[in-house]
Amino acid sequence: MNDAALTIYDESGRRLQLMSPDAFGQSAAEGGDEAKFDLRTMWAVLYRNRALFLAAIAVSLAAGLAVTMLTTPIYRAAATIQIEQQSARVLQQQDVDAEEPMQDVDRFLQTQLDILRSRTLAEKVAQSLGLYRDNRFLVAMGERIDGDGPAGAQAQRQRVVGLLQANMDVSLPRSSRVANILFNSPDPALAARVANSFADNFIISNLQRKYDASSYARSFLQQQLAETKRRLEEAERSSIAYARQARLIDASSGSASDSAGSMGPRSLVTSSLVQTNTSLSAAVAARIAAQQRWAQAQATPVMSLPEVQTNTAIQALVQQRAVAQANYQEQRSRRKDDFPAMRQAAAQISELDRQIATLAGLARNSIRDQYLIASRQEQAVRSDLSRLQGETFAEQDRSVRLNILRREVDTSRTLYDGLLQRYKEVSAAAGITANNIAVVDRAEVPGVPVLPRPILNIAIAVLVGIAISIIMIFARETFDDAIRSSEDIDRKLRVPFLGSVPMLGPNDTPQAALADARSAFAEAYYAARSSLEFSTSTGLPRTLLLTSSLQGEGKSTTSMALAQSFARVGKRVLLIDSDLRKPSIHRLLNLSNQVGFSNVLTRQATIDEVIQHSDTPNLDVVPSGPLPPNPAELLATASIKALLDELVKRYDIVLLDGPPVMGLADSPLLSALVEGVVFVVEASRAHRGNAKIALRRLRASRGIIVGAVLTKFDSRAMGYGADYGYSYNYGGDPRPQSGNLPGGWQRLFPRKNGNEDADRPKEEVD
Repeated sequence: MNDAALTIYDESGRRLQLMSPDAFGQSAAEGGDEAKFDLRTMWAVLYRNRALFLAAIAVSLAAGLAVTMLTTPIYRAAATIQIEQQSARVLQQQDVDAEEPMQDVDRFLQTQLDILRSRTLAEKVAQSLGLYRDNRFLVAMGERIDGDGPAGAQAQRQRVVGLLQANMDVSLPRSSRVANILFNSPDPALAARVANSFADNFIISNLQRKYDASSYARSFLQQQLAETKRRLEEAERSSIAYARQARLIDASSGSASDSAGSMGPRSLVTSSLVQTNTSLSAAVAARIAAQQRWAQAQATPVMSLPEVQTNTAIQALVQQRAVAQANYQEQRSRRKDDFPAMRQAAAQISELDRQIATLAGLARNSIRDQYLIASRQEQAVRSDLSRLQGETFAEQDRSVRLNILRREVDTSRTLYDGLLQRYKEVSAAAGITANNIAVVDRAEVPGVPVLPRPILNIAIAVLVGIAISIIMIFARETFDDAIRSSEDIDRKLRVPFLGSVPMLGPNDTPQAALADARSAFAEAYYAARSSLEFSTSTGLPRTLLLTSSLQGEGKSTTSMALAQSFARVGKRVLLIDSDLRKPSIHRLLNLSNQVGFSNVLTRQATIDEVIQHSDTPNLDVVPSGPLPPNPAELLATASIKALLDELVKRYDIVLLDGPPVMGLADSPLLSALVEGVVFVVEASRAHRGNAKIALRRLRASRGIIVGAVLTKFDSRAMGYGADYGYSYNYGGDPRPQSGNLPGGWQRLFPRKNGNEDADRPKEEVD
């Protein structure tokens, strides 16, 4: 037992790990051992099933080699083409086909790849190579020839197209516009021809699609031009006819709109209205100017008027008056006013003043006359404008229909001009072939097949074999409940592990192996003996029953080995062969079986009469004696309990070698009479189902299972290696008893009375 760590169960059945102060430095190492255990367990599983593992790989490898040898060689030819999104333009015009935006280049390239894989292109390749005419293509592709008549021909065409599509592949490297056209065929020359034909027909079909689109566009434009021309002529005739009917005359010289941008042509009335309106504006301006001049003339002295001052006649008269006035003043200085010459000069001056005043009045009156004339002209123009406005309103009512007709004419003319221009452009570009696909490399006849690939097939076969073997091993390990190691005893049986005993060689015997104290066989039982000494809270049980689930698992050898081991350490040991059906202790120890345990049970002899001394000091043996017809009835007597109580007083330990549990009632009866039961399990032979049933029967009889011993353990056969410890696990029970607790732990966990399984959870007991 390891004093460093201790695993116990609490009242709820949970497993707890307790550590003593000396164990804190060992936790890291124990964690590493656990991880190592997982890897070693996996290796052990693989090693145990190595034959199955190697057989699965061998079968898969053979199948892979057979497939490789039987597979027809396949050759692959590759032709490369460059796919551009736009082709070179000869004319600066818009193409008939819509151009893909540069952002959709991936979609465009994927579309081209889908066209390469299309059934239509495969049919064109078949037609261009003449693959429909005979069966050589099907024979070269390894297909069988069958079918006659029209139905057979149609089926053959479908087979040819299907083979072309199935064996053709297209690859386009990322960030590249160069696509690879690949074709696989058993015939290398055929593979190259078909790959090149795919490239050529793809280019031809691309050009044909463009030509068909241009031809369709020209035909469509011709039809639309004829229809649009007819509609334009009808619209013009309708417009002219209505204009004549409504007496609407176009005065705009045939322009579609006037200078102001109004819709429809201008009529004569509208033109006159515009001109009259312009005249009215001029008349109003002239009247206002004349009115202002007249108002100014009325407020200004007559001689200050610009018209008077600029009048030449008035200017001449003013000059004459000035001369006359000058003469008058000169003569006045010499003559008197009543002198005739003076009176004549004064009369001349007065006449000149009268003439000047008359001419000035006439000038001012001319200003008034200009104002009156301008006013009358304004009134006349206004009257004419009012008349034209009325005529214009009436004409507008009549020109609504005309405007509609003329808008239709304009629309038809615009559409006709656009179609005519587009038709001329398409016609000009019809003879120019611009292709955006070009062949980079033509396919050459391949010299090396691409299939089969021996190395790849072998690698795949090995991987498949490994996968199948792992699945089979997993299924086998999942459904196989054999107990092979100490971990299986703890995990599957839920009983304390006392030790494991190695498998003896074919020429070794248990007696010889036990005689060598340094042998692994003897050391294993020394370890089991040590575990038994600490198996309960009170130490070593005084009476022990050794049994197993089935016969031949090594319980008799274990009984003999444990008895000798206890005897060698100075304990007084009594070994009783209680297997009254197939006893073997007397043969192992070379003792007589004339009388024995059966005689004591039938009261034919006393215990002292049947006890025999063995060659091992301190070891006495009670053989089974004659085999009774009813062993279960003999073992059910109450005298056995009294017998054991008496023997315990005389010996330190009493070992009972009992019969197997399955199918018999002997061991369950004996288990209720002893202080502990040691369950013997043969490695790789005992199964969880039988062992659990046997343990359940023992516990049902209130037997106390102190632990299990694993016998005939072959570490190499189990895949654990030679260094796997099979006898150095002292106290394998994860639930400690007070008898085997180190130091002060024993005071913390005193043993409870009654069945030791009473405190265990139900699932642990089952």
